Amino acid sequence: MSDTRIVADRVSKWYGKVVGINDFTVSIGPGVTGLLGPNGAGKSTFIKLLVGALRPSKGKLEVLDQQIWGNRRLLTRIGYCPEHDGIYEDLTGREFVTFMARLAGMSPPEAAERAEAVLEQMGLGKAAHRLLREYSKGMRQRAKLAQALVHDPELLLLDEPTNGLDPAGRDEMLTLIRQLPERRSCSIMLSSHLLPDVEAVCDSAILLNEGQVMYSGLIAQMRGEQRDTYEVRVKQGAQELVQVLEQAGCEASLHDGALWVHLPPGAQTDLIFARAIEHEIQVRHLTPLKQSLESAFLRLLEQAQEAQ
Repeated sequence: MSDTRIVADRVSKWYGKVVGINDFTVSIGPGVTGLLGPNGAGKSTFIKLLVGALRPSKGKLEVLDQQIWGNRRLLTRIGYCPEHDGIYEDLTGREFVTFMARLAGMSPPEAAERAEAVLEQMGLGKAAHRLLREYSKGMRQRAKLAQALVHDPELLLLDEPTNGLDPAGRDEMLTLIRQLPERRSCSIMLSSHLLPDVEAVCDSAILLNEGQVMYSGLIAQMRGEQRDTYEVRVKQGAQELVQVLEQAGCEASLHDGALWVHLPPGAQTDLIFARAIEHEIQVRHLTPLKQSLESAFLRLLEQAQEAQ
């Protein structure tokens, strides 16, 4: 088997005249990969294609080196935690996870044993006998994760796993997800609109917009230092310094009280200090700009809109 977990080669999915994803090409390896994009970007369509719930309109899609559409045996190697509940509320946690293990092909004794183990790992051992309708939102999310893991999948697909959780429950879920690759030796794709969650647990990211791939690669590179761009903080006179630096050929703007300054070709940071001193503005902080994932995300979307 190759190291690649998912390969999409010019995949498109149309719903009549509506485009879900269009000419989608990406290769995803091991580790934890975030799937990002605004509403309607194609995230849900891509997840449904990966679990065989939808068939591509065109293109080639392979998961774990196999074609996914119509390949039921391959589904036993994939774990899926959907955004919506999709659980049987009249079952206990133990019955639900055991049932899902049976669907994955396990014998009754093996399914029962594996269900107990994974419920314990998810912190639901003491609640395994309770009906799912009695579970809190956080417990239900962990029960969904348990059913996705009970058959030891090689690839785990998580669709908004922290959606609706309070801060404590969200932190607990992220901690569980962060530990899974080492504990379970599985690769993970995490689809989420909560960028801090992706930043907390993912190594790589795929950014979708209007059904197309805008970025695919390491998060560190996506949000990394901007060449010749610096974050500057001053005691006072920030707006004045913006105007002064623009007159000197820089690109400067204010963001939450800090200046983002892009130097002209060949210039050094001495230019910033010299102009500040000339106008009696005290520079308290200057460092290469390293954007947050959210800033990088918005920047890439803006570039895509400008290119249209």
